[in-house]
Amino acid sequence: MNFRRLDRREVAINLTPLIDVVFLLLIFFMVSSRFSEFSQLTVNFPEAESGAGSDDTPLVLIVDANGQMRLNGERVPSDAAGLKQEIRRQINGNSDISMTLSADAMTPHQYVVTALDVAAQLNLKQLTIATQPLSERGMR
Repeated sequence: MNFRRLDRREVAINLTPLIDVVFLLLIFFMVSSRFSEFSQLTVNFPEAESGAGSDDTPLVLIVDANGQMRLNGERVPSDAAGLKQEIRRQINGNSDISMTLSADAMTPHQYVVTALDVAAQLNLKQLTIATQPLSERGMR
C-alpha cells in the first residue's frame, strides 16, 4: 500500500489587516473626539474671609440684584456702551484710578461680566470686587 502523505499547511492568521483596522479606528476616535476645558467650581459669592474694598476708592460701581447700576451713588445705564461713557467721564483719561465693583450676591452674572469688560476696555489697572466677611452660616 502506498500511503500518500497529506500536505498539512500550517494555519496562520495574518494580523496585519487587523492592526491596520485598529490603527485607523484609533485615529478616527482621536480626531473626532472633543476635549473640553471646562471645570466646575462651586462659588460662594460675594462672601470672603477678608472684606475687600475700601471706602476711599474714587470709583464705586454698585450692581443690585435687578442689574441696575450706580456709579458713586448716581444711576448709570446697565448696558456696556452707557456704562463705558459714564466711567470714561469720571476718570478723565486717568487709568490709574482704582474702581470697586460691589455686586449683590443674586445679581445675574452677565452684569458683573459687563462691568469687568468695560473696566478692561478702559484699561483700569486697579479693580477690586467688594465682598463681605464670612457669616456664621458660611463658616460651617
